[in-house]
Formats: sequence, C-alpha cells, structure tokens
Amino acid sequence: MKEAAKLNSGYITRLQNIEIDPSTMRLEIDIMKQKGSFSIVVCDGKAKFIQLPNHGETRIVTHQGKVKRVKFDEGEEF
Repeated sequence: MKEAAKLNSGYITRLQNIEIDPSTMRLEIDIMKQKGSFSIVVCDGKAKFIQLPNHGETRIVTHQGKVKRVKFDEGEEF
C-alpha cells in the first residue's frame, strides 16, 4: 500500500486501489501491516482501501446500488 493520502490530478485522495486477482477474483491484504483503522469497499469488481481518520466520520454514499463517493467529516475535541 502507498501512503494514505496522495495527490491525484490536483486533488488529494485517500482511496487506494487494491488489486483483485483476475484468475481467482480474490483480493489479499495483510491486515497486520496496516496501522490504525481502515475500511475496504468493493463495488463493480473494484476494491478500494480507505484509511479512517482518528477523529471524525466516514460516510460511504451509494446511488442505485453502487458506491458513488466516500465523504470524510473530521474534527478534534477542544
């Protein structure tokens, strides 16, 4: 896995593609190498890895049975 946030066409994205083996249609990830909390979202034969924020909400928005976007609402206690 690469870093949690990367620059992509001028936008910062936290979603990282996870390769799915086309011969077995399985994905493999070593969860012991990952730090903190994370989520994996699968839709239309694609898988994405999402590092969750330390403080905040992460919403997975769907439309007509497909994932449209992932929204992050972060904050820290005062």
